[in-house]
Amino acid sequence: MTGPAPILHALLPPLRYAARDAFAHVHTLKGFDALVAGAAQRALRAGLPAAVAQQLSECVKGFDAMADPARVQALRALLGVLQPLLELPPELAALATAAPPVEPKPVARVKKPPRQRSIPATQAPPPVAAVPTGPLSTPLSPTFRIHPKLAALLAKKGLSQVAHVLFLMPRAYEDRRQLRTLAQLVPGERGSALATVRRVEEGFIGRGRRTLKVVFGDATGSIAAPFFNAAPWMKARFALGKSFIISGELKATPYGREMAHPEAEPADDVGSGSIHFERVVPLYPGFERGEQRGIRELAHRVVERFAGAVDDPLPDALRAKLGLPALEAALRHIHFPEGEVSLPALADWRTPAHRRLAFDELFFLQLGLALRRHDVKVEPGIAFRVDDAMLNEALAKLPWPLTPAQARALGEIAADMREAEPMNRLLQGDVGSGKTAVALVAALLALANGYQAAVMAPTEILAEQHARTMQQLLIRAGVEVGLVTGSLSAKAKREARARLAMGRVGLAVGTHALLEDDVQFAKLGLVVIDEQHRFGVMQRALLQQKGARPDVLVMTATPIPRTLAMAAYGDLDLSVIDALPPGRTPIVTRVFGERARPQAWSAVSRELAAGRQAYVIYPLVDESEKLDLKSAVEGAAQVQQAFPDRRVGLLHGRMKAAEKDAVMRAFRDHQLDILVATTVVEVGVDVPNATVMVIEGAERFGLSQLHQLRGRVGRGAHASQCLLLAGGPRSAVGRERLAVMESSSDGFVIAEKDLELRGPGELLGTRQSGLPELAVANLARDQDLLAVARREALAVVDADPRLARPEHAGMRRALVERWAGKLALARIG
Repeated sequence: MTGPAPILHALLPPLRYAARDAFAHVHTLKGFDALVAGAAQRALRAGLPAAVAQQLSECVKGFDAMADPARVQALRALLGVLQPLLELPPELAALATAAPPVEPKPVARVKKPPRQRSIPATQAPPPVAAVPTGPLSTPLSPTFRIHPKLAALLAKKGLSQVAHVLFLMPRAYEDRRQLRTLAQLVPGERGSALATVRRVEEGFIGRGRRTLKVVFGDATGSIAAPFFNAAPWMKARFALGKSFIISGELKATPYGREMAHPEAEPADDVGSGSIHFERVVPLYPGFERGEQRGIRELAHRVVERFAGAVDDPLPDALRAKLGLPALEAALRHIHFPEGEVSLPALADWRTPAHRRLAFDELFFLQLGLALRRHDVKVEPGIAFRVDDAMLNEALAKLPWPLTPAQARALGEIAADMREAEPMNRLLQGDVGSGKTAVALVAALLALANGYQAAVMAPTEILAEQHARTMQQLLIRAGVEVGLVTGSLSAKAKREARARLAMGRVGLAVGTHALLEDDVQFAKLGLVVIDEQHRFGVMQRALLQQKGARPDVLVMTATPIPRTLAMAAYGDLDLSVIDALPPGRTPIVTRVFGERARPQAWSAVSRELAAGRQAYVIYPLVDESEKLDLKSAVEGAAQVQQAFPDRRVGLLHGRMKAAEKDAVMRAFRDHQLDILVATTVVEVGVDVPNATVMVIEGAERFGLSQLHQLRGRVGRGAHASQCLLLAGGPRSAVGRERLAVMESSSDGFVIAEKDLELRGPGELLGTRQSGLPELAVANLARDQDLLAVARREALAVVDADPRLARPEHAGMRRALVERWAGKLALARIG
């Protein structure tokens, strides 16, 4: 891409993120109008017609003040303006609407570029239609008559189309095939029984709310069924002597046995066609028990009318090859299982029908990633000259040789940099594995080619550490390293920006300050994002657009299981540093119960007496009424009381950035002996003298987070230890989690266990990860299915990257009608 196109292309990642799951994330965009306005002005200088630049800005003007529906319309209009200028990804092309022309308004005169360059029209058509027109987009209302209360619930949950209900997976199932007597019902369990109305009592509670107490009986006994907020017509429904089949959870109360708000259907109406009784019935997520009947009836009508009308997106040959049922049969079985169905298989989502829908989720996720990967790979980028002599020269600037794992990762990065396509690579390695050294060599290769490099870190103190380390290594090479942070003085900021814009600074290291509009590069060729999960999508996009398709390398110290990396980072090339440099002292990890707390503090005393430093980590800042955990604020006071002669500092997320940096500097410089902190130290500066960490309430943390915290010690040559204090009764999962921490220091083993115990959202952080929520598939359970889905998706895109073949027509439609919103995995290197 040339001209304005690369600048406008950087708007796509935040748009993908906002549009994910039917614009579920549109409320998270902040400062988006400023982002678009800045991109429009830069595109104007690169040749974009002034009217189009103005139209881009007008689409999202005042975006932060808009309500969510208005934001959605604004983004659709923006996509409509971008569509003729760029080849939009399929999921965004499906959402674009034609934007009305914007009449030029009187604006300050802008000096135009000497020559206007036209933007070439996209030559190849988008791989899918622009607007969904299939049956899945049919609105629920007025297609179906829906009770106003249920309609309000559906609207609140964003369920407005047939697809939303058809693919709303039941969270559980209830076996109502066998009716019991009232005496056979067990308190604390759910059950169904045939009973007769014996008595009805009506009452009122505060603000005129009506209550109804129906007493049901049979030959074995009776139970009470209270209905709160009862509608006036309900009393007439439960006529004395009328028989009902009732279902619900029985509870033993001081007043007798009760089944509150049971589902009740007249026995005369129950027959072979009932969807509520004498069968296995579905229970839907997000709906209260009293709302299940209404959503079940709507789901039945939707399935009966539309399940057969949905095209199966998988070719017959692929389904036969994998032994998968047809989509219609799978949908019918999942919603309303028939025949001798296994309730345990349904409960565990292990039926052939569930497997089919799980495969669809994973396959289309991988198909979307493969299509995006293909689009990125065909875009022109920078073909760096990288030969053995340049590599050896760069490596000679390091004071230590690379480990085999580092060398392997560097070889993969160097191969990417040689290609004319933009590098989009994730460098993954455990804490202390040497990722920064590999990134530095990549930066040296870019510098040797006459380009600049930028490294963005999440905190000022970490940026300062990177800048100081890199400057020491590069000073003899004549490379100037510039630091760009928010705390610099106005004069220092001006000087740093000027030297960066003139190209005198070869390597810029900074924080979010690198993203400011007046920070410009002369010739940016490589972008390195450190601890990428700490940055939002738009922040990464802003840095990337400061160059013409620079190569991008992102780094993470969070070990990610292979299956999760395939799902969340399938459009990135992956390099893994899976071994630590020699000489790193292992960290001994021990678990202490409440009674053994004095032993843990004795270990801390011994380290302090030897001149070392200690971390004490708490999960909360202030006391919570819901969780009986000590807060960091209170904990700091207690630690100071326990160690009156020691210097104790406090660090937590509610402090201002400057305050946090000051505390970390004091700890680094040994002006503090003990640092009491929350998880903000998970990513922090190296303090080699810190040799012991105490983690309070350790059972409350995830495994990967515990591993990241533990990595703050053991940074020097001294033996280090991590002491996990479990403050209360531990669940089986909690005990298993802490046992893994005691027995393993391998971040990848720990990450696999964390995925199994807590799921992908907790491990990646769903807010930043961009991983779509999977309704059926489970990345820990369905690893084999994910591998098959990835293999088949890559084969399809390799053979037909435009999905133009007739047998792939169903896939094209499915990408628009059902999967467009879920494929917006916002990944920018």
